[in-house]
This record gives sequence, C-alpha cells and structure tokens, in this order.
Amino acid sequence: MLAVVLAAALALAVPAGDPPPSPTPEDERALAELHPARALAPGVTHRELRTTAAAGQVLGDVVEVDLTDPSVHADLLTPGAVAATGPIAEMANATDAMAAVNGDFFDIGATSAPTGPAVMDGRALKAAVPQGRRMGPAVPGAVTEHVFTVGTDRVARIDRLRLEAQVEAPAGTFPVVALNQYAVPVDGIGIFTPEWGEVERGRTLCGTDADRNAPCAAEQAEVQVRDSTVVRAGAPGAGRIPDGELVLTGRDEGAATVRTLEVGDHVEVSYELVPESGEAPEFAVGGSPIMYDGTPVADLDDRERAPRSAAGTSADGRHLWLLTLDGRQSDSVGATLRELATLLREMDVDDAVNLDGGGSSTLAFRSSGAGEVTVVNDPSGSSPRLVPNGIGIYSGRASVGERAMGAAPER
Repeated sequence: MLAVVLAAALALAVPAGDPPPSPTPEDERALAELHPARALAPGVTHRELRTTAAAGQVLGDVVEVDLTDPSVHADLLTPGAVAATGPIAEMANATDAMAAVNGDFFDIGATSAPTGPAVMDGRALKAAVPQGRRMGPAVPGAVTEHVFTVGTDRVARIDRLRLEAQVEAPAGTFPVVALNQYAVPVDGIGIFTPEWGEVERGRTLCGTDADRNAPCAAEQAEVQVRDSTVVRAGAPGAGRIPDGELVLTGRDEGAATVRTLEVGDHVEVSYELVPESGEAPEFAVGGSPIMYDGTPVADLDDRERAPRSAAGTSADGRHLWLLTLDGRQSDSVGATLRELATLLREMDVDDAVNLDGGGSSTLAFRSSGAGEVTVVNDPSGSSPRLVPNGIGIYSGRASVGERAMGAAPER
C-alpha cells in the first residue's frame, strides 16, 4: 500500500568539522531506506526510516493506521487536564493505547495549555487562541483553528474548528470568544470547564491578542455557574472547577459584561466547535498544515533543522500516518519543514500537519504481546519532554468512549 520511490543516489558527505550547508532546492530530502513493516496490532504497523541529503542523514519512525479496520480508533491523549503536561508514554499506558505521538504546540513555561482546538471522544475540550498568540514556527496559510482530526465518519482529514458560544442572561444574550484557552481575547469572555484543570485562570487574561508579554488586563471578573445559576461572583480564581459547573471569565470590556451577572441569576451557556468540513470530529488536535493533495505548502521554511513530529492522511482519509524524525543527534541532523513535507509526499501521504517538534517529538508504541508502550524514537533532550496532548491509536475495542480522560496531570 505504501508506495515508496527510493533515492537513486546519495548526496555527498559533509567534510568533518565543517558546519552543515544550508539546504538548497537541489538538496531536497529523499527517502533512502524504509524498513519492513512490523505489525503492532490488526490495522497498525510500525516502520523505521532513513533519509539522506547534503546536511546528513535523518533517522525516523512512522506508524501507519488502517481506519478501514473497525477495531482501530484514534483519539486525543491528555494528562487529565487541558492546562497540564505529562509524558506521552504515560498517557498512552493510562488509556491502553497501542501507539502514540505528541501533539500540539503549547504555552510552555506558563499555563501549559495547547494552542489549537482539542476534541476527545467527540467532546470539545478547548478552542483556538488568537492567531497572534500562537506558539511554534510560522507556516504559510496556517491558522490556530487548524486541526488534524478523525471524524465520526472514520475519515482522517485536516479541518478548521471555530468556536460558537453564547450566554443567555437576564439582561440579554452576549457572545463568548474563548473555551479553556491560555489567551482570552482582548475585551472578551471565556468559558472554563472542569477539563481546564487547576491553573489560575487570571493568567489567561494577560497579554494582548498579539503580544504575550504585554501586561495583564486591568479589568478582570468571573462568575461561577451551577445548574444554570450564578453561584459566585468575584475575581478570577484557581483550582479545579467542580464537575457539572463552569466559570465565565472576562477581561477589559468583557469584565464589565460579566459584572452585570449577579449571584442567583439564571443563565444558559452554550458552546460548540463548528467544523469547516461539516463533519463532526471524533477527535481533533491542533497542527499546522504543511501539505494538501500531495503538494507541499508553498514557501515552507527550508533553513531551520530540528526534530519533527507530523500526522498525515491518505487521499481518501482511510489511512493515517504518525511520524517522528530525530534531530540534534550525531547520527540524525533533523529536518526542515520543507524536507518534512517532501518526505511525507514520497510516502504517499496526501495531506499532513506539522506537530510540536524539537524536544517534544516523541513516538511510542506497544510491541505485540508487550504490556506497555515504549518510546522508540530518540528525543533530543535528556528525557522525553512533558507535553499537554497527543494522538493515541487504539485497537481491539468497539468504542473509545470506554476510556478515562487520562493520567494524573503534572504542571
């Protein structure tokens, strides 16, 4: 199924001690070796790969998933909260995943929440932050609403998920512009649910829509809602929100609107992530599209070389690939975004997104008969980085809905 054209010739070796040359169009990365597939479970295989170019070789791992097998499912991995991190292997083991890769870029060093939308088992966990607050490398045409998703139709695709949310209150109806996000837009109101976790919600009211280092909003307000009734009003708090409750947190003009709500008021809060494709997502994770219809996005960066993670799908969406490329290693120099897209094209991937790379790049799987997954790539740090989410692959169960949200979070 996986048609691969092997490179006819390897590029010249770089002289010892010289820095690797900057890639040029003639140095486009080519797949030099793709190891035979190892079956992990029905519909799930793993391969090792090697590429070569003037800058040096790159070693990688790829898991291919056959979504036509009814026993195979993909879903979001989390450490138990949106604003939390954990090791990918622990998330996978906690939910009996067969394979896993790290997911979205995130608010590292602050709330730890991911940048883009997140959907788990059909449930919306969070929406996208403002475009000017995105994390990760710039990709032409990519927006924070972009996701890699498998729909309820069992088709993998790149999509966009837009938040539609509102509050019906005694004084009227007003819009909500954030859901469990690390950056509530200026003058906006955000919804926070128990899935957010324990991180102080006031931290999401700092910065502007374009500058994360700008001061926190001078005006902040929050109300807590239980059974459609306001039960608390005051300043933004911290700690886990009780099950069945939610919080409305406002900044700037949004804070003034929130202050119109009083304890005892009846409110109706609604929210959903609306897919541009019209197909409801079973799971979704934020990512930057780097290839459509087998063609890499124009003007992808071809200079910065790093470890990479990616997810891709076949033209019919019935097969998906999870891939990592090692980098910053003596035997694996990493890839540019352009090289990553070129490699995926050679592997017959049709559409693909770039996931969080660098020290976050982690691929783990459970060998046949093994009780736990193990990390199979070579993360560039001294140990795998703690990340907020990932993609998990499951085999042998009728529904992913039987699983818990994840392992205990770390912050």
